[in-house]
Amino acid sequence: MSEPAPALGGARAEGYVTVAELPPQGMIAVRGDLSEEGESLAQALADATGGELPDVRGMVQTGRVALAWMSPDEVLILCAYADAPELAGALDAALSGAHALVANVSDARAVFELSGPRVREVIAKLAPVDVAAFGPGEMRRTRLAQIPAAIWMPEEGRLRLMCFRSVARYAFDLLEKAAAEGAEVGWP
Repeated sequence: MSEPAPALGGARAEGYVTVAELPPQGMIAVRGDLSEEGESLAQALADATGGELPDVRGMVQTGRVALAWMSPDEVLILCAYADAPELAGALDAALSGAHALVANVSDARAVFELSGPRVREVIAKLAPVDVAAFGPGEMRRTRLAQIPAAIWMPEEGRLRLMCFRSVARYAFDLLEKAAAEGAEVGWP
């Protein structure tokens, strides 16, 4: 079996903000009833990850696992790449008989990290997100120029962006140009 590899081989660009492709990330999409009536789904997620359901547009970190709100009926679990198959299998078994879908989507996406004190400015140039109001513990699904993307901020000065692996080069090139020395716009 081959080893997982980042879409762009670990691409990195230094500018007034650093843009780096991260190693493969474990990701499990879980779809189902996330309302209070969907207690079995919430309980299965809690049992498998130790985490609670995140609030709307929220992200809950529990140890090495994070749960991210993706839509009214979807949570994305972020974990170690190697842990994703077993965790997905455990969730699938726990939810057998329930109206739910569990899918290991780890190989479908690429993740980039932006770091530096002006990460918000870089995203403000490319995505229709109120980056002034955006902060740690939040997840946003949005567009990065012409492609769908999701962003979250693990801590101030660090931002992660996830996109489909098939458009990783496009996303990296956009981020690299927006973060290049001399591309500053003085926001805010």
